[in-house]
Amino acid sequence: MNCAEVPPAHRFCVAPMIDWTDRHCRYFHRLLSPHALLYTEMITTGALLKGKRTDLLNHSPEEHPIALQLGGASPADLAESAAMGEDYGYSEINLNCGCPSDRVQQGAFGACLMNTPELVAETVAAMSARVTIPVTIKCRIGVDESEDYVFLEEFIRKTSSAGCSKFIIHARKAWLQGLSPKENREIPPLDYNSPARIKQDFPHLTVILNGGIQTLEQIQELSPSFDGFMIGREAYQNPWFLTEGETHFWGTPPPERHAIAHAMIPYIEQMQRDYGSSIHSTTRHILGLFGGLRGAKGWRRELSENAHDAACAKDLIESALSHISLELISH
Repeated sequence: MNCAEVPPAHRFCVAPMIDWTDRHCRYFHRLLSPHALLYTEMITTGALLKGKRTDLLNHSPEEHPIALQLGGASPADLAESAAMGEDYGYSEINLNCGCPSDRVQQGAFGACLMNTPELVAETVAAMSARVTIPVTIKCRIGVDESEDYVFLEEFIRKTSSAGCSKFIIHARKAWLQGLSPKENREIPPLDYNSPARIKQDFPHLTVILNGGIQTLEQIQELSPSFDGFMIGREAYQNPWFLTEGETHFWGTPPPERHAIAHAMIPYIEQMQRDYGSSIHSTTRHILGLFGGLRGAKGWRRELSENAHDAACAKDLIESALSHISLELISH
């Protein structure tokens, strides 16, 4: 499958990131990229089955296309949670098989699932039987001392035979002992060869590369080997990169940054009015909007220091924007 045959939204997507890619972040990212596929934070089956599912699954129509990432190890619970996701309008259900945190290890899910491909295959089959939308997997290239390609190939072969046709592969091993989640995103070396070989050996599958993608030059260099790219921290810390990807993949002219900032005001006001959301719960995600431009420090400082106590989103955003304008004029 070449890139032209892959559903367009799969070519460029934003990774599920705990504490970052909530509904407010996704709304902001959608303004920057109208076409990229967005993912929720990982939501566990326990939270959905025993908690406030509406609070967890609600999202704005503007966020679409959007995928729901689930965490869990019970095929029955994951199938039930997947059905909830479809009922709430998500366009894809993604199973987390890559998170190495202590929390997921205690529940024997996330990256732990890579050690039990038969269980994952059973889970994929159970989920697929309950929903009509795609069921996909996000995984690592290996776990701990596993022999990289043999281990990964077996995992892909067994789980794809159960009905999964799309894999997002984070091109690092997951070390379940000795490294923190943050260290697991940075210390294990990147290995793009193993995911590329998966695409060669399973050409009928959609293979999305995740991990270390920070520039369009990397995407252009790696494009012949993959169907698409998932951007993680770079999309959050340097959100303007999403506009670059949008232009590269879909030819969309980049928006004006001030217009994006102003477009967030009615959204923040709606969230305050309808859900009692704080201004800070949204503005914390837009700190990087003017990254690399003069005045960006003032923009970030204004939002960081004053959002908690601000009563009016419009006044706060306008005040933060004044740093950009003044700084640009003074230089």
